[in-house]
Amino acid sequence: MTEPGLFELEAVVVGQPKRSRWRSYVGPALAVSTVKGTPLAWVTYTDDTYCVLTTTSGEFIVRIEQFGPVEFRFTDAADREVGTAGARGLVKTRQMSLRTEQGRQFLLARPGLLYAEWHLTETDTEGGPAPEMLGRVTVSTIDSWIGLQQYVVEMDPRLDASERRAVVASVVCLHRLRRPPGGSAAPA
Repeated sequence: MTEPGLFELEAVVVGQPKRSRWRSYVGPALAVSTVKGTPLAWVTYTDDTYCVLTTTSGEFIVRIEQFGPVEFRFTDAADREVGTAGARGLVKTRQMSLRTEQGRQFLLARPGLLYAEWHLTETDTEGGPAPEMLGRVTVSTIDSWIGLQQYVVEMDPRLDASERRAVVASVVCLHRLRRPPGGSAAPA
């Protein structure tokens, strides 16, 4: 179904593809690649509420549907729900909860407002982060002139492919919250 290794890799990069500063850009909104830059998948926005993650050869991986300002649902090719993500709190990009296809619950949380990274942990019984980190998402600007962003997604080897799919999809959601389609170039 997916390119070999897409969800077996312990680290991938989700980022805005480089583009000309002077010409309008037509292409995928985001690219998923290896840390060495080999393209694995594309994210294409279909409208303000849907985006689709496909392999570079065009095979469907997951559809991400946005409900309201901060709720997302991930569905497979058969339109079955394979995960969810949602943000809460005053600063919507500080903490995101996600649930996998098997019902495992994770939290992607930024330690503070000025931090450029989010920690992935399981959710404890009170809904907060469990002490053991299972991954990290680090954001950086790759072209400050036009504000292109990339997210390095590091995942623990104990996460299975469906959990990694949910983590990568949630990073797409995080980007949508920070940079809504058609919105400003400045991150939230």
